[in-house]
Formats: sequence, structure tokens, C-alpha cells
Amino acid sequence: MSKPIQSRRALLSTGLMALGGLAMPSILRAQALPDYEEESSVATARRNVMGFRNHDWRDHFSNLRRGAILCDTHSRAVHFWSEDESTYLAYPTSVPMTEEFTRRGMTEVTLKRYQPTWIPTPNMRERDPSLPARVDGGDPKNPMGTRAMNLSWQYYRVHGIDDPAKVGRRASNGCFGLMNAHVEDLYELVEVGTQVRVI
Repeated sequence: MSKPIQSRRALLSTGLMALGGLAMPSILRAQALPDYEEESSVATARRNVMGFRNHDWRDHFSNLRRGAILCDTHSRAVHFWSEDESTYLAYPTSVPMTEEFTRRGMTEVTLKRYQPTWIPTPNMRERDPSLPARVDGGDPKNPMGTRAMNLSWQYYRVHGIDDPAKVGRRASNGCFGLMNAHVEDLYELVEVGTQVRVI
């Protein structure tokens, strides 16, 4: 009886070696790929890396009167705490493209807009004259998406977005762009006067 077992083992070993031989050309082809392709895919992924850091509101605000929003440019996230501390939310966001467009410090929500109309700032028009003069609310190409919360700093907003691929990236001219479903949730919780800090 030991001979059939040895024969089966020999057959299995031979079969596995044959399959391994068939895979060899694929392995060799994979090794022959140029290095730059692997590096470029890694670099692309790194640009969209978000890391939600856990924040305690006490590190950024003295109180939660009217709630608080923390816009974290490093982890590319917007955090919200309700006044009674019953709600804490964190959302991925787009952040300003450059330090030049980034303003940091304390501000507050001064206006809430449902289906906002988007009008590019004079500086945006200067950088890109091909921009439309305006995009009406409700248009799927509206860069502010479905909701906007104006801040006390001129031209700065927390708003929705027209292109989900921008979320998690340095893709804005100073605003913080959330997925439309997220900004719609946040819009319902935030009130005029909600304090905002950008770090």
C-alpha cells in the first residue's frame, strides 16, 4: 500500500512543479516592469492620504457655546462638537491647495446657504479667466455642492463639493469641501454663530 501513496506524492509534486513553471514567465514579466511605474502609483496614493486624528475640543476651544467646528488641514478632516456634547462628528475634507490660500485661526459661521450659487472670487478669475461667471445652486457642476456655511473671513466657506475625488486632497482655493451627504448632515447641526477654528 505504500507504493500507491508514493506514486500519488510523486504525481502531486510533479504537478506542482509544472504549475510553478507555467507561472515563471509571469514572475519574470512582473520583475521586468520599470521602477518609475511603481513609484508614481505610490506618490499618487500619498497625495490622498487622510489620517483622522482624534481631537478633544478643549484643546481648541474654551467652550462649546453654539457648537464648534475644527478644520484640520493636516489630517484633512472637519470635526464638529454640539453644544451639549451629545454629538461629535468627523468628516474627510478637501483643504487649500497652498499655504498662500490657507488662513488659520478663529472665525465663526455667519450665514448658512441651501443650494448656494457659486461665484468665483476676483483672484480665482485672475488665475483662471476660463472659469464661468457663476454656477447656480442645484447645478451638479457647482463647486460648492448642495450646502454652504460662510465664515466671517471673506470668501472662506465650509461647503459641499462637485467632484468627490477632491475630498482628502489639497484641492481648494481656501475653503473646506465635504462630500454633499456629509455637508448636508453638518448643515442641519450648525447654527449661525457656531465657532470655527482652522489649524
